[in-house]
Formats: sequence, C-alpha cells, structure tokens
Amino acid sequence: MEEHHGKATTGNSEISIAHMIAPSGWSEPFQTPEFDEYTYIISGKKQFIIEDEIVILEAGQSIKIEKNTRVQYSNPFDEICEYIAICTPAFDFTKVHREE
Repeated sequence: MEEHHGKATTGNSEISIAHMIAPSGWSEPFQTPEFDEYTYIISGKKQFIIEDEIVILEAGQSIKIEKNTRVQYSNPFDEICEYIAICTPAFDFTKVHREE
C-alpha cells in the first residue's frame, strides 16, 4: 500500500487516496467500514463479496462500497491486481471493523 493522500501521509481525515497491489491469493477478513471506498482497477482482477453477492472487477472497472456495508476483498486469481483505493472519510484502521 502506498498512500498518496490521507490521514497517515498528509493528516487529512476527509479523504485518502492509495495505490494498492494485491498479490495472487491475497484476501482480507470480512469488514464493515465506517467510510465509503471507491476502487478503480488498473490491472488484474479483484473479487468483492458485498453482503452475500460476489462481484469481480477487471482492469478499467470501478466500484463504490457504501460505508457500513459488510464486505470482503480478495484476489483469488493467478495474477497480481493493481488498483487505486479512495476512502471518504479517510481510511482509518480503527474504523474498518474487521471480523476475526
């Protein structure tokens, strides 16, 4: 993760913009963040499980995940996924609410 703008790098708590790389086989636990997250796929594919729906995005596609939505992010595919993540308000580990 390389945050270009946000709480960790510029102190702005209103928005974060990060360049992300998800390796093949990567996944996060389900979470219910207190922020909206916009994702734009640069290359590869990324899987989202939003509530109970599976969504797969490819290069050139984007999605908005509304705050307080239960979601899981993963890359179960054979190639890395490069993407941009924008969060409003800014990404904050204390507001992600990842499940065990």
